[in-house]
Amino acid sequence: MSKSSVLRWLGSAAPAAVALLAAGLAGCHPAAIKPPLKKPAEVFVAPPTSETVTEYQEFTGRTMAVNTVEIRSRVSGYLDQVLFHDGADVKQGQLLCVIDDRSYKATAANAAAMVAQAVARQGSLVNQDRRSRDLRRTNAVSEEQYEMIAFQRSEADAAVTAAEAQKQLADLNVTYTRVTAPLGGVISNRRVDPGNLVKADETLLATIVSLDPIYAYFDVNERTVLRLRRLIQEGQIESADEAKVVVQVALADEEGFRHRGTIDFLDNQIDPNTGTQRVRAVIANSHRLLSPGLFVRLRFPVGPPHTALLVQEEALGTDQGQRFLYVVNDKDEVAYRRVQVGMLTQGKRVIEDGLKPGERVVVNGLQRVRPGDKVTPQSAETTAPEAPSAELAMDATVTRKPPLPMPASTPRRAPRATRTSAER
Repeated sequence: MSKSSVLRWLGSAAPAAVALLAAGLAGCHPAAIKPPLKKPAEVFVAPPTSETVTEYQEFTGRTMAVNTVEIRSRVSGYLDQVLFHDGADVKQGQLLCVIDDRSYKATAANAAAMVAQAVARQGSLVNQDRRSRDLRRTNAVSEEQYEMIAFQRSEADAAVTAAEAQKQLADLNVTYTRVTAPLGGVISNRRVDPGNLVKADETLLATIVSLDPIYAYFDVNERTVLRLRRLIQEGQIESADEAKVVVQVALADEEGFRHRGTIDFLDNQIDPNTGTQRVRAVIANSHRLLSPGLFVRLRFPVGPPHTALLVQEEALGTDQGQRFLYVVNDKDEVAYRRVQVGMLTQGKRVIEDGLKPGERVVVNGLQRVRPGDKVTPQSAETTAPEAPSAELAMDATVTRKPPLPMPASTPRRAPRATRTSAER
């Protein structure tokens, strides 16, 4: 083809190419693409339950023994024996330690001899006083001699009393060489080994604490104290002085409050440094689970029982510190509802304000909806077993992708045919 023929062909084909390109661009305009219809999300709804609840206030505290005794000797001397095992249970009156008592026994024997000497002298002067009285009636003795014998008898009586007191003290020191437990409880490890010198009222031998019952001390803030006092004045609750207020106790490794106690002491003033009032509860500890110094959580009622609306804790969301719920209205549209929450009881949260009985609350799938969205509500009670997996409920953007199809341009290879010997 000649050059002039080619130019004429290009000139005649150019308008058709331009028209075809314009038609293609018009077909790719976004306005011509229709978006797929969005399927309403499925959510599970449930109405709030109406139950009678009692509001509690929770505090933290520490356990403390009812009785704590530091074992010390009342006499000085060398420790002879230690008759208890470290950390063992001891009974009241049980012998714990023995101090060398030989010097004290000698002192007691000397005191007994002084008593005998004083008694003998007293007996001699008693006889002399009796004879002087008889002789005085006949003026056989002078007035001065009579009075002197009477004075000597009085001195002898006083000497006997003093000697007996010294003997009692000496005998008491002998008994003090045998140290016994003043109460029953659990004893600590020994602080002094046998052979060491023990000073009276100074050297610590061991410590005994009682375990049943046991105290729990905690501090109540000033606002709660005022609220409780007003409720007591209104007659809605009873004071700890008039009735035994039950306290529920939980240990550090416990979720629920399994233990019970009663308040038996309220401090008579508010601590101005902390703004709290010290409160004490007594707890039965026959199982010996509690020991002094444990961290405990305590709660007690701060109001009378009342009827309240409760929803599952998972249905609540948090928006900049504010708690909210998603409620489905009559048009199956999601509505945003701010609420005031109360105490948590058995996995449910008390709703004090912002919710009405019978409303449908979204309890599952909060991440898949927004206020104003159209949803397909399903009852949580009847469809709970068919609920979506936890993975889908937590992240609505996670979708399962279908397996990728094989490219159409890549045909599968046919199996290689095996040639026979004749074909070869």
